[in-house]
Amino acid sequence: MNNYHDLPVKLIKTSYFWLLTLATSLVVIYMTLLSKAGDTAHLGMSGLFLLVVGSLIWEKRHSLKLESHILSKLLGVLIIGLLLFKLPLSPHKTDLNPYLRISPFMFGLGLSLIASGVRGLKQYWRELIILFFLGIPSLILSSLTNPSEITAKFSAFILECLNYDVSLQGIHINLPTGGVTVVKGCSGLEAMAYLLGIAAIVLTLFPLRRIYNLFVPIVAVIVGFVVNAVRVALMAILVASDQLDAFDYWHEGEGSLIFGMLAVVIFIGFYFLLIRFSKPQPN
Repeated sequence: MNNYHDLPVKLIKTSYFWLLTLATSLVVIYMTLLSKAGDTAHLGMSGLFLLVVGSLIWEKRHSLKLESHILSKLLGVLIIGLLLFKLPLSPHKTDLNPYLRISPFMFGLGLSLIASGVRGLKQYWRELIILFFLGIPSLILSSLTNPSEITAKFSAFILECLNYDVSLQGIHINLPTGGVTVVKGCSGLEAMAYLLGIAAIVLTLFPLRRIYNLFVPIVAVIVGFVVNAVRVALMAILVASDQLDAFDYWHEGEGSLIFGMLAVVIFIGFYFLLIRFSKPQPN
């Protein structure tokens, strides 16, 4: 009976308890801020990525070596603390701060240092790779390139294939009765970054022969780009047809999420077909 009553006290004294408490708190903060920023697509993707990371940690919970020196713990706390300081924690800030995009990876790195130190980081290489691809590629791609003109050209090509009378002026797609402008937010960067992250997950969970390690991410980016270009072509048709409510639905409403899910389904289907015709490596 005494052992039963002492169980909560013993649990609180374990490092597992405090690590789980800290990790849960950081996830709640992150997801709350995403929700406040109104980024529904990234909120859903974050839920998926964090679920995968949590599952991987749970599977190997009994084999993890939780040994960390004081300097590693301090470094981990410093990383988490500095990032929390930079995040838009004030309720009136609803913008999507770039620090919010890098926070899953940095939080994961900080927690790994606190739990297992620098030498123990290799235990979490799969989880850290997945968290890296959750938000950082979109920031890198956004700062390096703007594929709006390429997207506009490809969307115009799709319309030409469908026998529409289309003309192109830079990023402006014009039909006889209306048109659209492909700004950076509609260029497909987000879709390509998300599919790149999905590629990182499936390559981590279901590894293939090394020859495919570069091929699969390239296909992911292509799928994200093409599906988004189809969406842009559809929106041009809707504007030209004066169907503005439908345009809003596919532009910023649930329709935009449907195209995102379609891209994921196409890529996952491709990947599992690839698995059928190749021999995967053991984990």
